[in-house]
Amino acid sequence: LGMDLDLGAQLTIILTAVLASIGTAAVPGAGIIMLVIILEAVGIPSEGIALILGVDRILDMMRTVINITGDTSVAVIVASSEDQLTIPT
Repeated sequence: LGMDLDLGAQLTIILTAVLASIGTAAVPGAGIIMLVIILEAVGIPSEGIALILGVDRILDMMRTVINITGDTSVAVIVASSEDQLTIPT
């Protein structure tokens, strides 16, 4: 794009991305929407998003699987440590 981002713009991108990722981690497909919001917050044109859309669908599915697997694993570990997990035999 040939754009130079000053320190303020870089910090804005980092802060906005971190805050947006907290609220949208469990929402499939929200990554692209958050990317557009972050880019527009610092004045970067969002026309290039169309190039990312083709690849992001596959990556989004992988991110969702990893998120669900992590949530399920932690739930099983906590339930097991609290003796709330019964495994049928």
